Amino acid sequence: MRQLSQVHPWLQHPPHLSIWKSASLSLLLLTLTGCGWLPRQQADAQPRPPQGGAAQGTPSVEVAIARAESLRPPLEYTGTTEPLQRVSVRSQTEGQLLNLSADIGDTVSRGDLLAQIDSTLSTSEVTQAEAELAARSLEVAQAQTQVSEVRSRLEQARLELQQAQNDAERQQQLFRQGAVSQQQAEVAQTEARTRQQVVRSLEEQVRTQQQAVSVAQERVAAQRAIVNQAQERQSFAQLTSPLSGAVLERILEPGNLVRPGDEILRLGDFSQVKVAVQISELELSNIRTGQSVEVRLDAFPNNTFNGVVSRISPAADPVGRLVPVEVTIPNDNNRLGSGLLARVRFIADDRDSLIVPQSALSKGDNGGQSRGRGSAPCFNPGEQATVFILESTGEAQTVSARTVTLGQQIDDRIEIRSGLQPGERFVRRSSRPLEDGEAVRLSILSEQ
Repeated sequence: MRQLSQVHPWLQHPPHLSIWKSASLSLLLLTLTGCGWLPRQQADAQPRPPQGGAAQGTPSVEVAIARAESLRPPLEYTGTTEPLQRVSVRSQTEGQLLNLSADIGDTVSRGDLLAQIDSTLSTSEVTQAEAELAARSLEVAQAQTQVSEVRSRLEQARLELQQAQNDAERQQQLFRQGAVSQQQAEVAQTEARTRQQVVRSLEEQVRTQQQAVSVAQERVAAQRAIVNQAQERQSFAQLTSPLSGAVLERILEPGNLVRPGDEILRLGDFSQVKVAVQISELELSNIRTGQSVEVRLDAFPNNTFNGVVSRISPAADPVGRLVPVEVTIPNDNNRLGSGLLARVRFIADDRDSLIVPQSALSKGDNGGQSRGRGSAPCFNPGEQATVFILESTGEAQTVSARTVTLGQQIDDRIEIRSGLQPGERFVRRSSRPLEDGEAVRLSILSEQ
């Protein structure tokens, strides 16, 4: 028996084994570097040829319904619901909190009385200010009376002045005629000048009294402002709701002494609910104010709420590069509260495109080519490919090859520009390559 060392060298290192290794390595490199390479998750989802004679049986197909949707997958972020507006009800005066008629969870309307503060001091201030106002008003009345009296005297003095001037002129004429002496004429002129001085003095008194009336009126206006302030401070004793909403928190209880600025209640406006989410700066270009969003709440798992982007912050977080975005949701029945976990999905504007998975497309006229595991054909915008459409005749199920024109592609989602209509049922995956007109059986994963 020959020893192992005596075996022919060709048998120890067969040349066809080296050739096979080289070919396998070349094929692996081509698969990894070519455009048909798929990630492992997508490769596992590709149809695999059945083993043995099963390839000749009726193929199983997974059917989907063509729908208009966005090519770009919707962005989803999480946030927390908050009331549209938060308001703190604070005291604007000092006193004891006598009554508090609102509690946590109570619904309030704008203008409702919420609390009552002791108003003894403010009422006393109003009474004192009103009394001072009455005194100031009396001063105005007295000054106006004095003005009237001085004006009456002034009118009388003006009449006397006119009479004195007439007498002086007549005496002067008589003096020129020699009927009276010069002394008599001079006395009449002196009397006229005296009456004129009286008129001037009374005119000055009228002006002075009018200024006194103006000053008194200004004092009345100032005191009236003081009265208004005192009455306003008195109104601070009654705290009313500044909005329609619900009570979020009750800070103080009746009996406590409150001072100006002390917080008593916290209210929230729940006519709408807002959700603040942090958006990556890379997705900011796909979001705009007024854009529609879908919001799902874990508290209401069977409901989807429609909202809009109401505000986009102009400042991003310099560390995480995240941009605060605010979404507003209508809350007509007021069943949505604050602090609920919200999942916000931003809907792209291009929702009119028919999108199919890459696994539904084949190159060639009849689509009969086989695709091996881990590979998929490359497609470019404007290129044509084949999609198999499900045809039903009675209980028989067949497929027909349809040529479609392709558009843009993102990941494994491809836009169909023509050749496929919404509502048509197409083959998403099959157990083996299909032929035009071939009978098929539906997978349990098919859409109905």
